[in-house]
Amino acid sequence: MKKIIVFNFLLGLSVCAFAQKKEAELPAFGKVEKAELQMKECPFEENAEAMVLIDEAQLDYVLGSSFDMKKRVRIKILSEKGLDRANVHLSFISARNEEEIRNLEAQTYNLDDNGNIVITKLEKNLIYDKKLNKRETERSFTFPAVKVGSVIEFRYKHVNAGLVDWYFQRSVPVQYSRFKIDMPEEIEVSVTPHTNRPYDKKREESGRRYKDSYSMTNVPSFHDEPFIINEDFYMDRLETKITALVIDGRRKSRTVSWLDVIKFLMEDEDFGAQIKKNIPRTADLDAKLKDISMPYEKMKTIYKYVQDNMQWNDYTGIWAFDGVKSAWKDKKGTSGEINLILVNLLKDAGLKVFPILMSTHANGLVNSFDAGTVDRPGFRQFNKVMALVELDGKPYVLDASQKGIPVHLTPAEVLQTEGLVIEKLETGEWGWRSVRPQAPSKNLILINGLIDADGKMTGQATISSYDYARLSRLPVAKKGKDKFIETYVSGNQGMLVDDVLFENLDSDSLPLVQKILFNKSLNNTGEYSYFSSNILSGLEKNPFVADHRFSDVFFGTNQTYTILGNFTLPEGFEFDALPKNIKMIMPDTSIVMTRAAQVTNGILSTKIQVEFKKPIYAAAEYEDFQEFYKRLFELINEQYVVRKKKA
Repeated sequence: MKKIIVFNFLLGLSVCAFAQKKEAELPAFGKVEKAELQMKECPFEENAEAMVLIDEAQLDYVLGSSFDMKKRVRIKILSEKGLDRANVHLSFISARNEEEIRNLEAQTYNLDDNGNIVITKLEKNLIYDKKLNKRETERSFTFPAVKVGSVIEFRYKHVNAGLVDWYFQRSVPVQYSRFKIDMPEEIEVSVTPHTNRPYDKKREESGRRYKDSYSMTNVPSFHDEPFIINEDFYMDRLETKITALVIDGRRKSRTVSWLDVIKFLMEDEDFGAQIKKNIPRTADLDAKLKDISMPYEKMKTIYKYVQDNMQWNDYTGIWAFDGVKSAWKDKKGTSGEINLILVNLLKDAGLKVFPILMSTHANGLVNSFDAGTVDRPGFRQFNKVMALVELDGKPYVLDASQKGIPVHLTPAEVLQTEGLVIEKLETGEWGWRSVRPQAPSKNLILINGLIDADGKMTGQATISSYDYARLSRLPVAKKGKDKFIETYVSGNQGMLVDDVLFENLDSDSLPLVQKILFNKSLNNTGEYSYFSSNILSGLEKNPFVADHRFSDVFFGTNQTYTILGNFTLPEGFEFDALPKNIKMIMPDTSIVMTRAAQVTNGILSTKIQVEFKKPIYAAAEYEDFQEFYKRLFELINEQYVVRKKKA
């Protein structure tokens, strides 16, 4: 089966230095030096909020049992913001006692007034377990006596952890990171590096076991870059998987195929068995469908009904833990239960529909080349199941657990990814589907401004946001005027808002209309006042000012911004020479900007249109992209100059 490749990301060059010298000796748990407590800043990264001093783990295969992981982390707190590192959350699969967290220890180190090291241990009764769902539990705790300057340290054993991927890089700098795997020679583990920095690798062999150690030092933090799809994908890391077992001297491949994953899911009681359940239609749903014959309208009606009548309980995941019938009866369930109900109802209405496994941008990108390993089945890469409906060759991806997403729009959180369709193998309809947007993100901004003799502008901006632009702005608008002003107006310096009015908040077929009554004082120099016609578009400030970028620029959809302005002058004033009408096109034609202006009877009419015809720009394109973007923002923010008429 041909798989669709969604991204052509350029991974950093993996550089390995095979260590010949003795491996670094790390201080034992609890052995802290005063120098660590006296440290005021990270020696290799300024203004870090915290620094990981030691991040180490060892993964051991216990013969005839499981993969167990011993992990230890030591962190230096450098600022008030870094205090968040004192809150730790560890998740594990608790169903059927599949995994356990054992021997958890945590302690805080401080210096007293006499310069002595004081150790405060975490009390066992302050460790809490919270059941996340039928399969998973979270163990959490907060370090005691933590303050700026503290060093905190914890360790634990994760029983039956399975193979894990190792991240050298974190959101704060890491002084020393080391990952070990200790395996019998009968198990062949493949470790694939995705790194931009050198790392050390060392192998030791003892008897019939081998131990591989990977380490990296002075790893800078991964800085958040604007418009990134997923940070983890770009961090320096190692991916692990079992590739083979040696049994009686013969090598046997142990990589699980996607066919195995699909077969497993189709037979699972919390997934495949739920697809086959008969969900009874309610009388009011029957009434809504009674006179509908068009497949699209059937799909729209059923989707909207499930959206309106099912309440998501905040549990994500692909599973129907309590069963679709129970969730349907209670009108509340996990995202998995809600969307498997949707699949059932759509199928019952005679539509061609399949469950499709998805990974949201926040969860990470799915590796569709393989399913993981025998120990880490591929379905763990996904965190959602949705409904894929095919009508006249056109796909619709639906998530009824989310309110406010219209039927014609694929959820923004999975755009430009791949989903795995689950279906009986003999049908041949299973496999990968590329998930693309069905419409662009579009904002139309109409501005009417009246300028008085004192250089003050009063006016109204009407913003109509369509499709994905509507989806992104809607949650903020529903939080009220203050949140909307903070998010979308604060970037317009000097603008004061008199009122904000919203229209079509609850109509997903119409654009979200935002009417903003504003006033602002124009900038002035001597006898000249000046202003930009690029008002409240969201394009006031260039986010791509960094000269270098590690990640691809991810917009998710094509975008269109149209800004139309009418600005009226008072008697006795005029506009100075207007900026030239201009059209600028990116060399690959993926961005087009036009700007035009004219004055008629003291009224300046302006138009700015910016079209983005490409949803992703690779990091390798960033230099040209950034240069174009810089010029783009200079042009759309160019000032119009007002002065008194000369006598």
